[in-house]
Amino acid sequence: MKLKTWGMGVAALALAISGASITAQPAFAAGKLTVSSPQDPGSWDPIDTFLVAWAAVSTNIFEGLTYRGPDLKLVPGLAESWEELDEGKRIRFTLRKDVKFHNGEPFNAAAVKFTFDRLLGDEGAKGPQRSNYIVIDSVEIIDDYTVDLKLKNPDPVLLTKLAGYGAMIVPPKYIAEKGEEFFNTNPVGTGPFKFVSYAPKTSISLAANPDYWGGAPKLSELEYRFISEPATAVAELQFGRVDLVIPPTIPIGMIPTIESDTNLEIVSVPGPTVDALRFNTRDGITADPRVRKAIIMAVDRTAIVQSILAGQGSEIASFQSALSFGYDPELKPLPFDPEGARKLLAEAGVKEGTALQIDVRGNDATMNEVAQAISFYLQTVGLNVSVTPHETSTLINDIIPQGKTGAMFQQKWGGWTFDYDNTAYAMYHTGEKWNPYDKDETLDKLLESQRPMTDRAEREKVLKEIGGYVADKALELPLYNTNAIYAISKRVKGFVPAPDTRLKLNEVTVE
Repeated sequence: MKLKTWGMGVAALALAISGASITAQPAFAAGKLTVSSPQDPGSWDPIDTFLVAWAAVSTNIFEGLTYRGPDLKLVPGLAESWEELDEGKRIRFTLRKDVKFHNGEPFNAAAVKFTFDRLLGDEGAKGPQRSNYIVIDSVEIIDDYTVDLKLKNPDPVLLTKLAGYGAMIVPPKYIAEKGEEFFNTNPVGTGPFKFVSYAPKTSISLAANPDYWGGAPKLSELEYRFISEPATAVAELQFGRVDLVIPPTIPIGMIPTIESDTNLEIVSVPGPTVDALRFNTRDGITADPRVRKAIIMAVDRTAIVQSILAGQGSEIASFQSALSFGYDPELKPLPFDPEGARKLLAEAGVKEGTALQIDVRGNDATMNEVAQAISFYLQTVGLNVSVTPHETSTLINDIIPQGKTGAMFQQKWGGWTFDYDNTAYAMYHTGEKWNPYDKDETLDKLLESQRPMTDRAEREKVLKEIGGYVADKALELPLYNTNAIYAISKRVKGFVPAPDTRLKLNEVTVE
């Protein structure tokens, strides 16, 4: 994968910390890698989260039947092989033998069945993952190391879904003995690193799993520190107290500061992450599609990408990247047209000075800068805009799912399957966590129709239709697809950046 770095004029935020590297004397810990992550997921249970910050850590703790690495190729994980039977309605997995969970419990077909019964049952219903796997009708144990997933319909994306998040295999006896709440904060998997300790909102510490089936990790310790402020994370990197800062922490304005430090470097790769400001389509002026289209037309997204992102991203017309299956290169965003926006607002009866609130993640410095630019654009067409930052967990776990946002709210999405279904179903299907406002029967039918399709071309056609339908309804202001930007100490060797931030660090060393 080709890696690139970019630079731009030093922002004031970067200047505030740039002197730190001059006198800093790093304190190194041999065999230990310390990673700065912008968010504590709050629970380490695979069925509890959609967060990239969870996957960045938990890819080292948990494993699925399949695995997809930084090259985006799907390979065997805890399953040595698989075959599709009954015209794609049954998948038989041959499991690895002599694999153990970190607590010594054996991995086998019973663990696989327990994992999916739990995911598709009452416990899974409490979290956001179940809808990704509801095509699974039942799990049948053939023998200790052979298991069948019986499907309601063929699912062309299921094998990829088995490589992440809710499909991570969990230990039945451990959960039965310790309980669900204990498992949330004391995770046990089969991965290359095992859990040591967890301090909520502070850090999680892991140790090498010497019995890992893929070979013992080259690191002895792995620590993740939860540092929400970008300036603090970069300063800790400069002082040597952190070895790696993962996306989406690094604001564009800090890149020159990092590149100017001879001990550090920027590693940037195209990724699936997209940003949009979605609309409250239920309440206020944004319930009117004319107003939503006017807002989109009022914002110069091209200028934002060029000036604020400085080449670290690209403009989008739908809520997906060009790497996504279902991406339609023929779909173009609404043009920047302030005069047309004013006419639409007048047609909708929106008065000059009408208030509009934008909710964003407080620790996302780039989006905060973008939101201020959007605020300026919208003020030029007569709207009185306020930008309200929130603690990230509060915004995504409470404000958005409960439908308590302002007129517009930030949505950042990783699209980790690199398939538009993963994004579109979660964002637009009635009743989904990330869709608190819309109920659209036509869109629901489109979303449901493509899931069982085995004809790749037909399915792609429907996904493109969904993208066009959503754009026509103006359910969001599509902004940009960003690169995954890592800041790293040059002492770290063997690091391979993952486009989706799902980092497996067993081959990394620290000098």
